[in-house]
Amino acid sequence: MIQTNLARRGFLFGAAGLGAGAVLAGCTSNEPEQQNNPQQENLAQGDNAEPGQPVTIGFSAPAADHGWMAAMTINARSAAEQFSDVTLNATEGTNDVNQQIAQVESLINAGVDVLVILPFDGKALTQVGRQAMDAGIPVVNVDRVFDTPLAYRTWIGGDNYRMGVNAGNYIAERLQRENVNNPVIGEVAGIDSLPLTQERSQGFRDALQRHGFSVGPRVSAEFTPESGERQTANLLQGAQTLHALWNHDDDQGVGVVAAIENAGRNDFFMVGGAGSTNMMNLIKADSGPVKATVLYSPSMASSAIAMARLLGQNKGLGDLAEHEIPSELTTYSAVVTRENVDNYMDVGFDS
Repeated sequence: MIQTNLARRGFLFGAAGLGAGAVLAGCTSNEPEQQNNPQQENLAQGDNAEPGQPVTIGFSAPAADHGWMAAMTINARSAAEQFSDVTLNATEGTNDVNQQIAQVESLINAGVDVLVILPFDGKALTQVGRQAMDAGIPVVNVDRVFDTPLAYRTWIGGDNYRMGVNAGNYIAERLQRENVNNPVIGEVAGIDSLPLTQERSQGFRDALQRHGFSVGPRVSAEFTPESGERQTANLLQGAQTLHALWNHDDDQGVGVVAAIENAGRNDFFMVGGAGSTNMMNLIKADSGPVKATVLYSPSMASSAIAMARLLGQNKGLGDLAEHEIPSELTTYSAVVTRENVDNYMDVGFDS
């Protein structure tokens, strides 16, 4: 349900996450506006940065009812504004599968050059993705993958398994440096029925096992602050001893931190997930339990727009030897700590 810092990986195409605070219209004009936004960085380098043939990109995503999802749409719109040769035709976000299908069909009928689709449900949107591809419209599938590659030209998304692995490695290595034996390590997961939650938890377990540790008390929340606070309160009541806690999602992490503060607990440290500005500020302040967060950055939406533009212009990624855009691009779940947080503030989002 919820889903790295590509700005620092310029060998791709200089894609960067954009600020989540921009106010944007539904359809972007061809002329980029000068914005006083220090988070905004160029999305193309070298020859790819030069204006090319005009490209109309259709964009469809779920409703912006969650900080990470809102940032995905904001980043996509902001990225399009940076290119004078791009017109963005964005539909209104919806969590109604049938409505999203209808919106994508309207973009197909409008004759957009490329489609960028973050489906509410990848399986349910697969057929309309195939419809676009069959009509000769390349589809950039973002994060929630369609059931078949026949429904998309390229996919870009996060690495849920490695997100868990990197969280587990950070926690284990920190506890080992502190000479903590037989630590009690808690987990506040997202919705357990979702494959992404299962992948994150599996990666977390696997990483801890490599260090001889295991997951202790575990609860499942719903990616909301309210559920995060409620479930964390339950976990803390049953765990009088705790050394570390991983929370899968920084939006629900607002509630997780509140529960920790309400319980007056200061006997353990916490690692977040996704990379919200809120959590990064807590990491930077270093005055509470939050010591790190593992990225699942909405900058991938900016990169999706950049790749859609290049697909529409029949270009590849400038610094790669391949002539074509890759069929898949998985972002990296970097661990943000007090030591490197300033390097990642540009991809933070409001939770």
